[in-house]
Amino acid sequence: MPKRKAAIAAGGVAALGAAAILLPNANASQDGASDDAAAPRTLKAADASDLASQLAGLLGDAFAGSYYDADNQQLVVNVIPGDNNNVIVQAKKAGATVREVDNSLAELDAGARTLKAEATIPGTSWAVDPRTNKILVTADSTVTGAKWDQLESTVESLGSGMATIKKSQGTFKTFLSGGDAIFAGGARCSAGFNVTAGDGTPAFLTAGHCGVAAAEWSDTEGGAPIATVDAATATFPGEGDFALVKYDDPATEAPSEVNVGGGQTVQISQAAEAEVGLQVFRMGSTTGLSDGQVLGLDATVNYPEGTVTGLIQTDVCAEPGDSGGSLFTQDGLAIGLTSGGSGDCTVGGETFFQPVTTALEAVGATLGAGDAAGGDAGAGEEAGAGEEAAPGEEAGAGEEAGAGEEAGAGEEAGAGEEAAPGEEAGAADESGLTDTH
Repeated sequence: MPKRKAAIAAGGVAALGAAAILLPNANASQDGASDDAAAPRTLKAADASDLASQLAGLLGDAFAGSYYDADNQQLVVNVIPGDNNNVIVQAKKAGATVREVDNSLAELDAGARTLKAEATIPGTSWAVDPRTNKILVTADSTVTGAKWDQLESTVESLGSGMATIKKSQGTFKTFLSGGDAIFAGGARCSAGFNVTAGDGTPAFLTAGHCGVAAAEWSDTEGGAPIATVDAATATFPGEGDFALVKYDDPATEAPSEVNVGGGQTVQISQAAEAEVGLQVFRMGSTTGLSDGQVLGLDATVNYPEGTVTGLIQTDVCAEPGDSGGSLFTQDGLAIGLTSGGSGDCTVGGETFFQPVTTALEAVGATLGAGDAAGGDAGAGEEAGAGEEAAPGEEAGAGEEAGAGEEAGAGEEAGAGEEAAPGEEAGAADESGLTDTH
């Protein structure tokens, strides 16, 4: 088989309405900061996440979570001031907007432990929502009767003002079915982000429930395998939902970019932590490009297959086949891998993602593909950097880097005519997938 430049980074299907939001690259920065040390700083999302981490260490027990105010491009920090007003002064001097709240992180964590012990019911989830300073508990349509009573009484036992319950119309499930589509037998998933494995070989990340479903994956339905799951890394259920899949050809050039359809790519520069309130984009081979916000962190989801912890909760829609696909920001930060959720892209619903930073650490990989991300495959004028990679009118992908025969990776790699979405890569009913994300 001839050497190909694999662009399995997420995509290969027609971009939806979210593409219009992506077109102008984000350029908010700290240049709006005032000389007044107490004035909130204007921050990029990544800078806000870094500041939140710094303040968590600085404020100690007084730190009660944070979120990103996307409208004002500011970090909002919750504090428990107690008798020490200095913590508020410190947070303001650092450039954050400060809000005094009642529930400490320790109290919220204790509430989550109680839910785990007394209400681990399939079809439920919970995550801390710093915007309300409460635990957001969600129950899907299968949680009824005695199960609902058990969940409700557990939430009530936490005390007033500690948690809220939301009822979802859909059913929590993983979305195993398709970024670029990858296939294994009757299953279809989506590739997430290209990485370099610890041994230096090219690979990509996808959902763990895809990794445990099949060992070998192809870039065409019924085609020869091009990549093999590193079985030791496939995690699902448990502490995450991720897997490392190594390209069988060690010479595979795998650019660090997300294919958002229509010949457009977004260059991925680094992995970053999610922040509640952050605007994010999801790419998957079934539904294409969708956008929304991060709603909660460190979410616990009780799927029918088992409990998964440490996820990101969002209001971004997804459907079967989108499993493993990329969650990223407008300015090219890798945030997550699609795990599962409820609903669809017609009625909406909740969707959960595996944090990329945690997955990279667990599998011992680094984002991108080393030298493969440079040259004509990922960083040149034709490969997705500069004005065209934001993505601009041409979406940062010339014929060689976005949907061309070699770099797209053409008909076989899911970014050409057949996968955008074509007969093989776009139709969920032909994928033979179960309802997994």
